[in-house]
Amino acid sequence: MRAYRAHARASALSALAYRGNFLLSLGGVAFQLVALLAVWKVLLGGGERVGGFDWPHMRAYLLVAFASGALVGTFVDFRMSFRIRSGLVALDLVKPVDYQRARFWEVVGGVWIELLVVALVVGVSFAVSGPPDLPPGPELALFATSMLLLVPLKFAVVYLSTLTCFWTENFVGVMWARQAITNLLSGALVPLVYFPGWLATAAQWSPFAGLTSTPALIFVGQAAGRQAVLLVAVQLAWVVVLWFAARALFRRALRQLTVHGG
Repeated sequence: MRAYRAHARASALSALAYRGNFLLSLGGVAFQLVALLAVWKVLLGGGERVGGFDWPHMRAYLLVAFASGALVGTFVDFRMSFRIRSGLVALDLVKPVDYQRARFWEVVGGVWIELLVVALVVGVSFAVSGPPDLPPGPELALFATSMLLLVPLKFAVVYLSTLTCFWTENFVGVMWARQAITNLLSGALVPLVYFPGWLATAAQWSPFAGLTSTPALIFVGQAAGRQAVLLVAVQLAWVVVLWFAARALFRRALRQLTVHGG
């Protein structure tokens, strides 16, 4: 366990050392929040209620979407992809730690810094527009659980996509594709209730819903009681499935690894 905590500390220190890149990546998510708030303010600011959302609910939904988007940023996957493509991953493989767990603890090391940025942005939003209404105690606990599960779930999605670097020459296209699919099917851009029925159902049962839609719906009260418990259970199930799927894909990826040294 000490070795994994060392990976977490190293990741946090690296994020602080390259804080310009780190803050720029989070700044992009914050800009998306401002843009979406402006758009939905125009659409719902007159008191309209569409798809079960009025402006206060949509504002709270978008704040949760921002928080979920800011956590587990792109810093770790770029480092991982570079080491795979350059062959430096061979040095990671000879270390007496599990490769996947080490990468997860690197993500955990950066999460606390991301949480500080999230707290700052959300605090500014509260100061300007006031805090949203909090859900009742049981739903608030489920929301906290969902946000906690979001970290390993998002890591699994990012980790799986980054493993494709064992087969590809470039990671940027893979990252763009992942971000496009994730932003759409997670409900980060548009709540899933606005999707066509078949697509909304498919997205809600996919792992992507747990990245934004599940915690956001619980927070704004669109999912409560048994429905909220079911959504969190689905989120947990996908964490387990994707974690072990990633381990299977990693074993297959190692067959592709060829490192030339001199």
